Amino acid sequence: MLSIVIPIHNEEPAILRLYDRLTAVLAQVGKPYEIIFVDDASTDRSFDLLSNLVETDGRLRVVRLRRNFGQTAALSAGFDESKGDVIVAMDGDLQHDPADLPALLAKIDEGYDISSGWRKQRNDNMVMRKIPSRIANWLMAQVSGIELHDFGTTYKAYRAEIIKDINLYGELHRFIPALASFYGAKIAEVPIQNPPRTGGASHYGIGRTFNVMFDIITIRFLLKYLTRPMHFFGRIGLASFSAGGLILAFLLVKKILGHEIIMAHGPLLFTGGLLLLIGLMMFTTGLLGEMMMRTYFESQGRRIYAVREVRGKQTQKAG
Repeated sequence: MLSIVIPIHNEEPAILRLYDRLTAVLAQVGKPYEIIFVDDASTDRSFDLLSNLVETDGRLRVVRLRRNFGQTAALSAGFDESKGDVIVAMDGDLQHDPADLPALLAKIDEGYDISSGWRKQRNDNMVMRKIPSRIANWLMAQVSGIELHDFGTTYKAYRAEIIKDINLYGELHRFIPALASFYGAKIAEVPIQNPPRTGGASHYGIGRTFNVMFDIITIRFLLKYLTRPMHFFGRIGLASFSAGGLILAFLLVKKILGHEIIMAHGPLLFTGGLLLLIGLMMFTTGLLGEMMMRTYFESQGRRIYAVREVRGKQTQKAG
């Protein structure tokens, strides 16, 4: 079964055309499906149009959020509501062509866990969108070790067991493949069309590029140090503590030899003491992080691994 999750915010001009084109493609795919629109507190008639469609289509559901939480939260709400074995996420502004859906699903049928769209020919402004996007995608590929050309597009197909094992927050929806790689997900990339926007206003701007840079730092930390934060904070703490200790040891030797310390080396003394304190703080932060991760995994019964399959008969425990 397929679940199509579509977050929307003020997409009144595109909704009916998207629904018609999407249902036509799904009829050709020939699999049972459900369509879940997530209305992220639209202020136009988007919800009214969807409410009318629900009355005529039993495979359509609409989730209306109480306020505008953002695209990541809207996607997360749709994923939580979905019942399908394969979940497809796409935008509601018709810049994701439903005709590309079979190509995405084909990669899932081949055994991949995530089939990610690639806007190979983008219809965007070169300076405001294309160049920042290429830089961000290159950085994300370096950080995650995943060779994708387009992390940013929402248009992706997921196996349900993969996407439901990932907790989304902030604006991390664009980095789901990187987060899924933590659990060993197999990822494929599929070229998709990128039609120009025909109605409504884009919700993206140059300001989001800076947010992406911050998210890349977050992803780097999550991928490499999620289960071992002490390795991150401990290294910084060790470097800072060692530098501070060496400075203070040097000043102690100078003091023993009779040199004036406060007047002659006051700034150096302050720097050494500050580095020592920073080192201790980093060690403490690392220990707290280790305890928090332990509490997180143990209290929720979560595992730090993911099993793809188990073959063979299950042995009976001795009673």
